[in-house]
Amino acid sequence: MTEGVVIGGGVAPGYDGVREAFASNFTVRGEVGAAFAAYVDGEPVVNLWGGVADPERGRPWGPETLQLIFSGTKGLVAAVILVLLDRGGLGLDEPVSRYWPEFGASGKSHVTIGDALSHQAGVPGITGVVQAEELLDGAAMAERLARQAPLWSDKASFSYHALTYGWIAGELVRRITGVSIGTFFAREIAAPLDLEAWIGLPPSLERRVSTISVHESFRSVWQEAMALDGLAQIYENPPLFREPLIWNRPEFHSHEIPGANGIATARAMAALYGCLACGGSANGISLVTQPSIAASIRERSRGIDALSREWMAFGAGFFLQTPDVWFGPTAKAFGHTGAGGSVHGAWPTHRTGFSYTMNEMRDEIDDDRSRVLLASLYASVANSRASKRQRA
Repeated sequence: MTEGVVIGGGVAPGYDGVREAFASNFTVRGEVGAAFAAYVDGEPVVNLWGGVADPERGRPWGPETLQLIFSGTKGLVAAVILVLLDRGGLGLDEPVSRYWPEFGASGKSHVTIGDALSHQAGVPGITGVVQAEELLDGAAMAERLARQAPLWSDKASFSYHALTYGWIAGELVRRITGVSIGTFFAREIAAPLDLEAWIGLPPSLERRVSTISVHESFRSVWQEAMALDGLAQIYENPPLFREPLIWNRPEFHSHEIPGANGIATARAMAALYGCLACGGSANGISLVTQPSIAASIRERSRGIDALSREWMAFGAGFFLQTPDVWFGPTAKAFGHTGAGGSVHGAWPTHRTGFSYTMNEMRDEIDDDRSRVLLASLYASVANSRASKRQRA
């Protein structure tokens, strides 16, 4: 982008540095289109957007632009499980097969809900050939997964369940509530908090979705990663990030793929995590209680992924801070990242929720876009809290 990029939205007093950092992503780092939002103490302090939502047609990114957030969806799924946990609808240490008996087949009867949500179920991918269109049938994918034997039964070995995480959670929610996970999220989380976020986008909103593109850095590193044993079975069955991207097709927005196809605004994601950062309540709405949040973010797995060889750490679905510090300069953070660079999360110690969404996918190693934003946000929040203490 050029220095003439228009930055929309605004920031609260004391957060001008965040706006400058956001603008620098365009002028210094070549951002295409993006949004960044943050809530502190339940109130919006950052709501910024800029660039283009559709480079081919020149459609600008505006306040109404929606973005597919890939694995950021797993945070929405974790929030659904958190609500059910808080209401006594399930227990994290209960076996998945208590609610979904078929899942216990082929040596998976020992797998608990907590295991599945922390990527320890041993079924990180589907065995057998999967066509792209089959991803749209969650029920059929859940049936295939239920019949499958785990790659391992030892919890010391775990690996990121990129898509299967969503099918396990989705089928659990359907068995427990009688409705799909997208329907439950819309009714029990998005509606009360007034969030523009969906697992399964209403077709009438398709015109607002930005177009995803792939930077060469993402493409080259992805090809190298697929050479690692086991990863191709997860990410190339079917190919998830070859061009033309399936994720720009409307049907991959409107169907529910709970591990990967959530669509939202940055302000909606920030508002959700802002609520969780404040103990589960915001603006008079009590979503969940603090003890349930604590149980949901209790560490259940940590270490080097058995297949990708990357650092991973999880609670009950929420990604926890690792040495890669995806969630900014604080150890007590949780949320979820998304393929290509998006990041959404909470800083409970600072009562802050945040979200960065973008439409150009880049390799995470050399991508500083979210790191610059979170460092600036952290400084602004810390300075604001210090000023309030001085005035008190």
